[in-house]
Amino acid sequence: MLGIWLMTATAFIFALQDGLSRHLAGEYNVLMIIMIRYWFFASFVIFVAARKAGGLRKAVATRQPFVQAFRGVLLALEVCVMVTAFVILGLVESHAVFAVYPLLVAALSGPILGERVGWRRWVAIGIGFLGVLIILQPGYGVFQPAALIPLLAAFLFAVYGLLTRYVARQDSAAVSFFWTGVAGAVTMTLIGIWFWEPMLPGDWVWMGLLCMTSAFSHFLLIRAYEVAEASAVQPFAYLQLPFAAALGVLVFAEALRMNVIIGAGVVVAAGLFTLWRARLRNS
Repeated sequence: MLGIWLMTATAFIFALQDGLSRHLAGEYNVLMIIMIRYWFFASFVIFVAARKAGGLRKAVATRQPFVQAFRGVLLALEVCVMVTAFVILGLVESHAVFAVYPLLVAALSGPILGERVGWRRWVAIGIGFLGVLIILQPGYGVFQPAALIPLLAAFLFAVYGLLTRYVARQDSAAVSFFWTGVAGAVTMTLIGIWFWEPMLPGDWVWMGLLCMTSAFSHFLLIRAYEVAEASAVQPFAYLQLPFAAALGVLVFAEALRMNVIIGAGVVVAAGLFTLWRARLRNS
């Protein structure tokens, strides 16, 4: 129960974080906002690593530095793409499409990790993508290519998640966490520093809140996985979708269209089925 409550709190804070990102990225360059966020995240990661036994030397030690660095780069790019989707499409539709990422994880686990994907999960994957089509409505009116932005973010996040499982065969979670923050911060600094622009004093308050929620949400996520099995708490990560949708409707006056509700429901149901099948396979 503690793990479930921690994952629920994580999903809620992730949604708040997305709302703050949407607000700031609507006023300033997306790359600059993500860069500042990563500076704080990397500082948090280094602080946590320095306080543990073995310190930074143990946190940085890995036999697969290129894969670890690539993971960090992938996640940083995924955050940039997703925040761009928030600005263009809004929180509701972006999260509705992004909810397909567990299905992408299942589909790509074969070619990337060599895992066997049974026919039941392939059917669930197909149904999930049908849900995405319901959300996007490609046959009605003029299809917006921008609707594919959160789908790209879901793909990047799925590959990041699979590579995280791959490096976990040799590296601890602490090592992966360190490389995620530091590699992402280096990547965003190289890209975002060219887009620096002055920020109003009031917006620095929102920026500080974004940085703190980012660090706190990752702390809660780590705690959730420490006190409960990932397969038990992962389904509750889907609560980020209704939390973000409520924020989009109440704060940003976004429309909640029926096709988005139906499509998101199909995607989430298919995703929960794949998680259930994975749990049965691992039990």
